Amino acid sequence: MTVHGRWSPLPPPGRLRTLALATLANTVGSGLWLAGAPLYLTRDVGLSAASVGLGLTVAGLLGLTAAVPLGGLADRRDPRTLRALLQLLQAAVAGAYLLVASFPAFLVVAVLDALLTAGNLAVRAALVAAVGGPEGRVQAFATLRAVANLGIALGAGLAGFALAADTHLAYQVLVVGNAITYLVSAALLMRLPGYPPRAAPARATSGRARALRDLPFLAVSGASAVLALHATVLTLVVPLWTVSRTGAPPAVVSAVLLVNTSLTVLLAVRLARGSDTAVPAAAAMRRAGLVLAVAMLLYAATTCTPAGPATGLLLLATAVYTVGDLWHSSAGAGLAYGLAAPESIGAYQGVDGLLAGLARAVGPALLTWAVLDGGVVGWCALALLFALVGLLVPTLTRRALAGGAGQLANDLPAPAPGAAARRRPTGRH
Repeated sequence: MTVHGRWSPLPPPGRLRTLALATLANTVGSGLWLAGAPLYLTRDVGLSAASVGLGLTVAGLLGLTAAVPLGGLADRRDPRTLRALLQLLQAAVAGAYLLVASFPAFLVVAVLDALLTAGNLAVRAALVAAVGGPEGRVQAFATLRAVANLGIALGAGLAGFALAADTHLAYQVLVVGNAITYLVSAALLMRLPGYPPRAAPARATSGRARALRDLPFLAVSGASAVLALHATVLTLVVPLWTVSRTGAPPAVVSAVLLVNTSLTVLLAVRLARGSDTAVPAAAAMRRAGLVLAVAMLLYAATTCTPAGPATGLLLLATAVYTVGDLWHSSAGAGLAYGLAAPESIGAYQGVDGLLAGLARAVGPALLTWAVLDGGVVGWCALALLFALVGLLVPTLTRRALAGGAGQLANDLPAPAPGAAARRRPTGRH
């Protein structure tokens, strides 16, 4: 989309832009921390790489338990205020990393961080639904995906200064900078109007219980979570594969990530069009599975290839992968919103986030074993898995709709291309 005649992921002035600016601030901090945390925790704090990995794994698994309860809370409270409060708490926890001097202290802080992060993602989904409305929430989600990628790239670039300095003071500035971005994001969120709940459930746990017992929804969300394994492919498997199984130079890893980030910023909103309700979102999920399968086969073709062809194939595979990734992301949002009970959006997003989080947790161990040990056979098996799951999603979605899931949301007419931008509120993931 364009702003003042220039290409930009930021939407026009309004509520969505306010939310986008809050996301930008938040994800600049994410980029700072993602790029700087490994070296800060090992070189400055003095933890071993193995203990950092163990701590983050344990924290990530425990953190998933917050997604459903806090998502359900967003159905009974204003998600704007709830998310701002969570980000204030995240700022305090982010600053607490300055006090870490041992593994037990690191584990405590990391678990608190993971709990707040998982819960915040569910609340964020409820807030996006409130800001975008039934016809614009998937486009809003895609807009924020593009903005988030830009923010993470900017943060990672800024972290480079601290990493280059490699001093205690530089790492402290990095940690404080991450904490400050949460405060800025919370302040921007409070510029949005309040979004009171649509209706109070009869019992506090009714929305969460309904989401956890909705088997057709769980089947669709579980299929989406299987496809979400692809995130580990790009961030972990491809870098390791590049340096160990291809003739491409290690610097190509940076180029691969740059291609993914750039295409995400440029294409996220465009590829999200048409995924506003469950049936077209299921079709997009099918496309995502097939395109991701093609990307896996292209990565497999880089085996033992010389530097030039390997580099070209890696970049081509990543471009194809990014299209599948973006279709999966927007289709996943469309299905999670479209199949949710309208009065329990937050609880359903929490369940969806829980399943996706489980996939992210098992992804590193599963895919490094399947691909790095299995080689071409592993890539082909992964391609087959993605294709079959993608093909299965439309059938699972029809069954969910036949059972009445998301009926109200899907009775609404799908917007024409660009309608989300035209109908966006005049105030703004």
